[in-house]
Amino acid sequence: MLFRSDFLNFYMFFCYILKSLTNNSYYIGSTKDYLIRLKLHNTKKVKSTRHATPWTLMHYESFITLKEARQREKQIKQWKSRKAIERLIHQI
Repeated sequence: MLFRSDFLNFYMFFCYILKSLTNNSYYIGSTKDYLIRLKLHNTKKVKSTRHATPWTLMHYESFITLKEARQREKQIKQWKSRKAIERLIHQI
């Protein structure tokens, strides 16, 4: 049986893919809250993406642990293929 406090201790983590509306590049990251992270990207608070704002969220996947989300982020980045990323985005 789950108690209310069990729900309060449950966290989700995310791997996400953004697309720049300026230059059509993709950014892959992981975070606890992808909506807050998107806002940080679009307000130029993330150094690596401030040159290509605005960004739009294209895809996200949820995980139980941050480690799992980061492993997925690393896997997607290792593809180094725009076509592979776009297949992932459009498969749903």
